[in-house]
Amino acid sequence: MIAQQFDYSAPESVSEALSLLSSQKGSRLLAGGQSLIPMMKLRLSTPARLIDLGRIAELHYIAEVNGSVRIGAMSTHNQLETSETLHRKCPLLAEAAGRIGDVQVRNLGTIGGSLSHADPAADYPAALLAVQAQVRLVRQGGERTVSIGNFLVDAFTTALEPGEILYEVIVPVDQTGLSSAYLKFQQPASGFAVVGVAAQVAVQGGNFSVARVGITGVGSASYRATAVEKALEGRPATTATIEAASRLATQGVEALSDLYAAADYRAHAACIYTRRALGAALSRAK
Repeated sequence: MIAQQFDYSAPESVSEALSLLSSQKGSRLLAGGQSLIPMMKLRLSTPARLIDLGRIAELHYIAEVNGSVRIGAMSTHNQLETSETLHRKCPLLAEAAGRIGDVQVRNLGTIGGSLSHADPAADYPAALLAVQAQVRLVRQGGERTVSIGNFLVDAFTTALEPGEILYEVIVPVDQTGLSSAYLKFQQPASGFAVVGVAAQVAVQGGNFSVARVGITGVGSASYRATAVEKALEGRPATTATIEAASRLATQGVEALSDLYAAADYRAHAACIYTRRALGAALSRAK
């Protein structure tokens, strides 16, 4: 199908983009276009104007600044996957980026676009929850920083307010010797996660001293598996501990059901992939 007629603007600065965004009702921001363009072709989205962020140089960067890694919203999945900074400071996020879609999608899709779209089966949220990331949102005359957990509200719903742009993702640089892994069971046609689990652990004195688990694809929004984390921290760093804790992966979460995976199947897969991701992270622990 062909998209409905729309106006098109390609600003060269964030301030220009914000001005355009507030000047015409029904405007939509265009990042990599991997989600929005197909929706427009199906007339599921009919913006009056597209504001293309691709020419805004200030949104393209990955850099370590003052104890955190800052990632511009227009950084592509491929740039995250291949970033030396991320491989050194946050390998979990680089690993998750490398599991998104296919090469074409990773070359065009952006972290800001993906997070703003808030697909419940997207890969980034699990990893960003596990590393306790934040997002910086800007608007005309101000800005705010919110945790990724508060930013991702529900399926295709975020905390972005009218007139705001996601400017960057802020990932704290952890110095506690964490090891991590991201594993997913993907839908073979789309590459989206039926279940995706990001695990980050640290071991001290033979016990788990830190355990963080982010899960995507299971519920209407990605979530921290806090029941799993509590069942791990302070316990022996063994496969038996992981096995028992992983059974709590969907505690308090209503699993989604679709044509590919029924709710009980998806919930069972979440427990399995939580166990596997934790096992992989533990195997990488120094």
